[in-house]
This record gives sequence, C-alpha cells and structure tokens, in this order.
Amino acid sequence: MTAFTDDPGASPPTAPGAEGDPAAAPPDERGSILVVRNLTKRFGGLVANRDISFSIPRRSIVSLIGPNGAGKTTFFNQLTGMMQPSEGEIELNGVRTLGLLPHQIVELGVGRTYQNIRLFNDMTVLANVMVGHHVRMKSQWYEAILHLPKVFAEEEATEARARELLELVGLSKRYENELARHLPYGDQRRLEVARALASEPQLLLLDEPTAGMNPGETARMTQFIGRLRRELGIAILLIEHDMKVVMGVSDRITVLDYGEKIAEGDPDEIRRNPKVIEAYLGKQATT
Repeated sequence: MTAFTDDPGASPPTAPGAEGDPAAAPPDERGSILVVRNLTKRFGGLVANRDISFSIPRRSIVSLIGPNGAGKTTFFNQLTGMMQPSEGEIELNGVRTLGLLPHQIVELGVGRTYQNIRLFNDMTVLANVMVGHHVRMKSQWYEAILHLPKVFAEEEATEARARELLELVGLSKRYENELARHLPYGDQRRLEVARALASEPQLLLLDEPTAGMNPGETARMTQFIGRLRRELGIAILLIEHDMKVVMGVSDRITVLDYGEKIAEGDPDEIRRNPKVIEAYLGKQATT
C-alpha cells in the first residue's frame, strides 16, 4: 500500500475534473451513467457489501478503494452481472440491470478487465481484441454458413477496429499475430483493456489495472487511463491499491471497509479523512 502523501517536494496531484466540470462536483443521479442504490450482498451469514449507494457521472474517473477484503471485487461482480445482489438496485443509463446476464450488461455499455488477467492465451493478440467486439456484431449464424457478403464486411470492419484499438493501447502492428501469452506482463494488461474497449463501453471497469507493474509501467498506465477518458469520452471506475495512481487520476473516490461505504469525495477530502486513514493505517494513525 502506497502512502497517502506523495514524495517530498512533489506537486500535489490534481484531479482531472477542472473547475466548473461536472466530473469534479458531487455525484448527481441526473447526470450519472451508473446509479447504485442500497446495494447489499450476503453469502450466508457473511455480508460482503452492505447498503452501498453510489453513482458515476458521465465522462468521469472514479476510484473504488479499500483494504483487502473490503468487498470491492464483489461490488464489481454485481455491476457486471456475475453476481446478483441480495438487496438494492443498479441502473445503467436509466435501465435496471438486476437479473440481466453478463453479456446483456455488456450490450448496455459496460466493459471490464479483471484483477487476474483473463486473456485467451493461445489466440493471437488481434483475435483477442476481435472477440471483444463480438457482442456488437449483427450477422446471424446462418448468414455465416451461407457466406453472405455482409458477414465478410462485418468481419473486416471488426478487424480494422481491433487494429485501431491495439494502436490506441500502445501495441504496435508487429504484435498482432503474436500469441497473447508471449506478451510481457504490462502489454498483457494493455491487451485486456483493448479487448474490453472493443465492446464499445460507455463505462469501463478496471480491476487493479497496475497490479504487478513496475514503476515505469504504472506511470504509463496512469497516463493511459486519463487518455482513455479524454479521447473516448467514457466513464471509468477503477479498483486500485496504488494511492499515487488513485490520487493522481481520480475525479472522485469512494472508500469501502468491511463491505460498507465509509467515505466519498475528491482526492483531497479522502486524503484527510480520519476514517480512511484508520482503515488503511490503523486507529493509532488518527490519534
């Protein structure tokens, strides 16, 4: 866990939301792409998430942080349909998603990466990204059997878009025919982001995107996350343990501890919050 303060002499991180930018203001459901109300998830007698209300403004970068075991990935799994909440509501663009399957939520505009990389290791880099676009393809199986021209046109368009996304994430053309498992770790992370972007999300969920990276890779990924918002106009929700990344890229931060939301605010507010300091550093840190 990185300390809440930056290196001595370094300029304090500035949240991307500029003055007057809605992303820098407190969340308002009316301008939010995602709204969560009173979300609770129980596993028998264990409560992993308890009564969490949460929203993400459009074109914002929001971080979800908390100690290990705070319920962050469980929260992600409910947003993406991999788990169903015990109580509460989730709305994406005003559409209730409870009961929907994961691929239906992807169709509504949610893309995701995972804490542990989940690439198709024995497929090429290009094919991995093309798989991500499958949910947006319109051709039917019988049209493929009949070899209709529209099928080939759609395949060509998907391949072209996959190459654009590889360029966006910094993987040059020379990598596209490599097997995914042959890429260095940092490039595998970037490939997973490209595959998630291929589904054309309006909201991108990144689960520990800098986990296992060296400082140089972490710095490049941090810059890249900000670039995604600027160039694609999407909202981003990330789980991240590196506080330098969180404080440097986030418009707003929500903090979980033992499954409950204990704080929410901009980076400066979170940096000074006694409950957050206690959750990460222990009660003695606040006395």
